[in-house]
Amino acid sequence: MSSSPQRNRTSSRLAAIAESATLAVDAKAKALKAAGENVIGFGAGEPDFPTPEHIVEAAVKACRDPKMHRYTPAAGLPELREAIAAKTLRDSGFQTTANQVLVTNGGKHAVFTAFAALCDPGDEVIVPAPYWTTYPEAIVLAGGVPVIVDTNEETGFRVTIEQLEKALTPRTKVLLFVSPDNPSGSVYPPEEVKAIGEWAVSRGVWVVTDEIYEHLTYGPHRFASMPTLVPDIADQCIIVNGVAKTYAMTGWRVGWMIGPSDVMKASINFQSHATSNVSNIAQAAALAAVAGDLSAVAMMREAFERRGRTMHRLLSAIPGVTCLEPQGAFYCYPNVSGLLGRSYNGRQANTSMELADIVLSEAKVAFVPGEAFGSAGYARFSFALGDADLEEGINRLAALVAANS
Repeated sequence: MSSSPQRNRTSSRLAAIAESATLAVDAKAKALKAAGENVIGFGAGEPDFPTPEHIVEAAVKACRDPKMHRYTPAAGLPELREAIAAKTLRDSGFQTTANQVLVTNGGKHAVFTAFAALCDPGDEVIVPAPYWTTYPEAIVLAGGVPVIVDTNEETGFRVTIEQLEKALTPRTKVLLFVSPDNPSGSVYPPEEVKAIGEWAVSRGVWVVTDEIYEHLTYGPHRFASMPTLVPDIADQCIIVNGVAKTYAMTGWRVGWMIGPSDVMKASINFQSHATSNVSNIAQAAALAAVAGDLSAVAMMREAFERRGRTMHRLLSAIPGVTCLEPQGAFYCYPNVSGLLGRSYNGRQANTSMELADIVLSEAKVAFVPGEAFGSAGYARFSFALGDADLEEGINRLAALVAANS
């Protein structure tokens, strides 16, 4: 009697997903800390500040409201959707309506839903590199094909129209656009945002624009929203955003997407089956955040700007490291290729991945290697941590390099 052929226990779709490198580094650093090691972690992209008190109080009040103990509309609390539309007009100048807003379970959920709404199997999505680790995975899970376009520090980690034109094929459906950018910290000037938006309109290409770091820009650099600068793109553009970075609310898991009515209707239907409504308590907190003023945000931005300059100075002083000063978000993205091809305490580092592992083991400093973001030879250091730890961590790295030069 013949047996049936062995089948994979896990679907090929999910088996192909790579672990989030940023979360993996953070988990490894926290495990070492739990074991008693004095580890300084530059891995996780989350503010080290507590959520502002008025936001927490709004959540406490919501917990006691019996209405919040029940299902609410899958698209989000009506008052929160209205507030997000008003906040978008206030902060970026883009006018939208509440029925074009979908409240999601964090920014990642908005990213995944956006690509699920736009991509049919084989549709190509242009993804400038370096890129946040989740983007390609969300595209592939939605049936799309990521088309990677490389940038580097010589171009300020900004993609050009010429590169986009070269990447364009008959299968191109979407351009992913991120400014301020994770991991590079780059911010596109308004004239480049406008030019890229006009290119997308002329080529009939959708744009998914991630605006999660909109309030975190430094020096002369300013956030510019593509659909505000290029009104004609509004009918082929999805904005993704959330409260995580601006309001120090990474754990609350509230994001949103904004787009044309037909795409939003499909996205809301999708969410109604996938998750139903986002936690009502978290939505109440998000409402207090987006409807309130930006004073707490200004305080955090000032601290991030100071830390970014300090980190840039310390990294740039390490022989073999070059680094652009961060323009936005809360990351430095140095080129560490000058540290490769050498031995550290008897261990060889030929890639930034190997370097990261050695630095964690030998100096108890955690950073995310550039391979995670599609650009080997680089490294992402978050400066969303205290000033003393920041200086101590980079000085440990410098000391390890100096001892093995």
